[in-house]
Amino acid sequence: MPTRDTAIIGAPCWVDLMTSDTQRSRNFYGQLFGWTAEDPAQEFGGYFNFRKDGALIAGCMASQRQEMPDVWSVYLATDDARKAVDAATAHGGQVLVEAMDVADLGTMAVVTDPGGAAIGIWQPGRHQGFGVVGEPGSPSWFELHTRDYEAAVTFYREVFGWDTHALSDTPEFPYTTLGQGENSLAGIMDATNFLPDGVPAHWSVYFGVADTDAALAQVVDLGGSITQAAEDTPYGRLAAAADPTGAQFKLVGPNDAMPAR
Repeated sequence: MPTRDTAIIGAPCWVDLMTSDTQRSRNFYGQLFGWTAEDPAQEFGGYFNFRKDGALIAGCMASQRQEMPDVWSVYLATDDARKAVDAATAHGGQVLVEAMDVADLGTMAVVTDPGGAAIGIWQPGRHQGFGVVGEPGSPSWFELHTRDYEAAVTFYREVFGWDTHALSDTPEFPYTTLGQGENSLAGIMDATNFLPDGVPAHWSVYFGVADTDAALAQVVDLGGSITQAAEDTPYGRLAAAADPTGAQFKLVGPNDAMPAR
């Protein structure tokens, strides 16, 4: 399983889950993806890390407010979190969490982009982010669904230094990626015609699996639900699901035209 020491500036480098039931989350993701959970760090509000075969994979923490939905969040790497926050506000974003040092682990912040989607900022210290990417049981793709596509592309290019490439520029399906081809690291989708009314712009994380259909069946067996049935695409067999407390995530596995790695 290939590992990654650090993420390039602007690339997704970490994901974490805010959950109303940390024990159910531990059990669910442990059985679904083979993750192990560390002990909660009381000095960080009970935050804990998941690992896969010893490598850091994701974080998890109990929700601080009952009215908040359980949610997976994506963080982008930066070499200066405070500068990134200033750049975000200068390009139409808003600050949700001001830049703050997390001991010697790094510096974090959370902002919204012009379309209202929340995105985390992480300036690595001792904590470099997830150590495995693009493999079964690990974060494998990251995607913004927005109704403000052009402004979002400009925002991520200017604030996080994205090298943007138009994967598709048709009126029906505008899509831009960070990086190009096999080196792509994340995507921005114009979801104006896809997002249901009342669903805000948001980032999604895809977790890699060896068999998408088998993983969906296991999701249901473990008390989760299927929100989008598996479908073959040029980029793999994709599906969407929710864990037992309602946090949504996506799955990507090989299809018949894509041999497993």
